[in-house]
Amino acid sequence: MHAAIRDEVLEAMCRVYDSQWYILGPEVVHFEQAYSDFNQVKHTVGVGNGLEALALALRALSIGPGDEVLVPSNTYIATWLAVSQVGATPVPVEPDPATSNLDPTRIKAALTPRTRAIMPVHLYGQPCRMPEIMVLARQHGLLVVEDNAQAQGASFNGQPTGGFGDASGTSFYPTKNLGSLGDAGAITTNNADLAEYIKLLRNYGSGQKNHHTLLGYNSRLDELQAAVLQVKLRHLAAWTSQRRQLAAWYTEQLTGLSGLQLPALAAGAESAWHLYVVHTARRDALQQQLAAQGIGTLVHYPVPPHRQPAYAHLGLPAGALPIAEELAATSLSLPLWPGMTEATVVTVAQAIRRFYER
Repeated sequence: MHAAIRDEVLEAMCRVYDSQWYILGPEVVHFEQAYSDFNQVKHTVGVGNGLEALALALRALSIGPGDEVLVPSNTYIATWLAVSQVGATPVPVEPDPATSNLDPTRIKAALTPRTRAIMPVHLYGQPCRMPEIMVLARQHGLLVVEDNAQAQGASFNGQPTGGFGDASGTSFYPTKNLGSLGDAGAITTNNADLAEYIKLLRNYGSGQKNHHTLLGYNSRLDELQAAVLQVKLRHLAAWTSQRRQLAAWYTEQLTGLSGLQLPALAAGAESAWHLYVVHTARRDALQQQLAAQGIGTLVHYPVPPHRQPAYAHLGLPAGALPIAEELAATSLSLPLWPGMTEATVVTVAQAIRRFYER
């Protein structure tokens, strides 16, 4: 990916270097507008990383101590940490086993008088069933903050993810579909007042140098990363198209294998295919066999948040969230990247078929 755009990226980096303007300058402004256009939202605010994007969005929406936020039981821990950082309590909701995403039919049972918000995660690039989630949220007076870190370019019923909720936080960590060359993140929203408030929060609570109207933070997307992201954003649609083709080839090659569950999409969902995740009870043996043949795989994620020592205080023992635990024990992410060939997909698929047919 990077080799193909090396000259474009270096030109952008030299432009920033020569400008001698490295924090909150024109590159950030230009990227924020371009990313808003891409996501069909009115406002983007660039921040330091994905975790801070989620936490600042929650803080700007006045979510804090005493509040509860519904979160998926299976997600990267950053989703839960954002809730904890503002002093609220993460309340896990189990996923749909078919899609691995937050199950809207389970939300109502998790509501309490302290519930203030829902934080759906578009896991693996697969969009959540956002229309259903938004209806439930409005019925119960809840805010919605999307975690769009893995789904840049995904959509549901034609609407891009990151534009359904009151706000959305995303990460531009280097391995994301739209990745920077370091830590970076952003918040998207259609609420102008919320966007302006977040701009103050990210910059020491200041909208004018040496004047501070809020107790703010230092969480700013820097000029260099914004310039790199502008280059990559121009290629994102083509990269996403490649990812979709690769996923289709995998599905074609692996359909029909008993004991191997392939990814499933909700009706209306168009995935960005950040990951192609299969599930199998023989996950560890399959991973070892593939590794022996030079095929690398990863597990996203081996330990659910509620089983991490950091969340022992919630008192959720083994077995408390069985779907999340089952997904963690059986998930395996297969190789997938822009530029990968059909022949490579076939090689991986044939290795998997040999494992099961043996």
